[in-house]
Amino acid sequence: MQANSTRESIVSSADDLFYRQGFEQTTFADIAGAVGISRGNFYYHFKTKDEILEAVIKRRLANTRNMLEQWRANSSEPEERIRSFIRILIGNRGKIMRHGCPVGTLCAELAKLEHLQRDAANEVMTLFRTWLRKQFAAMGHESDADVLAMHLLARSQGIALVANAYQDENFVDVEVGQLLDWLDTCTGVSPRLRAEQSQKEG
Repeated sequence: MQANSTRESIVSSADDLFYRQGFEQTTFADIAGAVGISRGNFYYHFKTKDEILEAVIKRRLANTRNMLEQWRANSSEPEERIRSFIRILIGNRGKIMRHGCPVGTLCAELAKLEHLQRDAANEVMTLFRTWLRKQFAAMGHESDADVLAMHLLARSQGIALVANAYQDENFVDVEVGQLLDWLDTCTGVSPRLRAEQSQKEG
């Protein structure tokens, strides 16, 4: 396994383990075992777990930027881009029910630990906030774009938290439907009209 490939495997495995087990509960041995390398080879790439955490956060930032760019490229309509954000709760429903939101859980854990990387982890949340604010502004909500962005962020994080606590798949579906209805009120399209349009498209 080449050096760059090994490093990427370490970061990818650590990212997954930090999400499933938590940062504090994940050990070097856990990560080395997941990658299938010796401890000596592991330490060649990373000396501390904090170094791995920094790399994981950078990876998440890059992946989030790529996802947001993909949503932008897929639609010229800001409301449709926001729908992509809302529907990610459905796409990741299984993982969210088992482990919560990867962004929210890491931010919360690092805040509890008063970890030096907590502000860096919050940058992923801020990426979503900034992106959503731009979409709402493009919809004509310039004056309250940030308020709407924060409301949607808070609602989505709350859905992930409750879904994880109660393991209720139907809850996620119902809440996503309500968020889509709420978005329609922001666009001036009634939920009933959207349902009629969806039936015609189907």
